[in-house]
Amino acid sequence: MNSAAPDPEIVDEAASSEVGRPVVLEPTPPGTWRVLLGMAVAVLAPLFGFLVGGTLGAGTTGDSMDPMFLSLFIGIVIGGVGVLVALSGGARLWRHFHQQDRAEF
Repeated sequence: MNSAAPDPEIVDEAASSEVGRPVVLEPTPPGTWRVLLGMAVAVLAPLFGFLVGGTLGAGTTGDSMDPMFLSLFIGIVIGGVGVLVALSGGARLWRHFHQQDRAEF
């Protein structure tokens, strides 16, 4: 096949006489991204805390705070903040999908 010849498989969509199914773009409900990102932080923060703690290693016997414990504790605290963010996003999603229930009262 000559490279200058047009490919018969390529169809010009503007010149096509068939009308396709219309695409309707809808925005994500409020709170969706907050739930997704909060859950990702809640899952990954303790894992990264454990990873950093394992990299730092156990401290010496005379240390007042073990670096491994400290990094894991910080990861768990950040993960807890992620859970709170996810819960607030879930509450916002709940309110969005139950607006009709509140209007009836």
